[in-house]
Amino acid sequence: MSLSTHQPEHTSLRFGNARPEIDHAEESLIEAMKRLGYSDAACFAVRLALEEAIVNAFVHGHQGQSKSVPIELVWQLSSVAVELSVTDQGPGFDPATIPDPTLDENIEKTSGRGLMLIRSFMSDVRHELGGRRLVMRYVSA
Repeated sequence: MSLSTHQPEHTSLRFGNARPEIDHAEESLIEAMKRLGYSDAACFAVRLALEEAIVNAFVHGHQGQSKSVPIELVWQLSSVAVELSVTDQGPGFDPATIPDPTLDENIEKTSGRGLMLIRSFMSDVRHELGGRRLVMRYVSA
């Protein structure tokens, strides 16, 4: 990653489950990362983790609520780290109850793969607000 003289960025967005809104949020983040000098590989990793977090928030977090019920995406970027939080309006969950999709007995289950990808691409992942908020941090090497 190249050194950048850009100031750190902070953004907060609320949007419903509509592909154009999701794409706009993801593209805005990636544009901001590129302005700060992040590599294509870093942008790919963060975008993939963000996509999984957004899908999980709408599909699992909102559990059948109207597509118009928004989630909140907040990001803070500097030249060395990206921190993202995705907050849904669902009942929450205990991440410890999600089966490990790499175990033989879970290999055909459809749940848990998104969290596995998020954890593999991000430097730090934690859950807050009883599982309603996912906070992810990517630190450049």
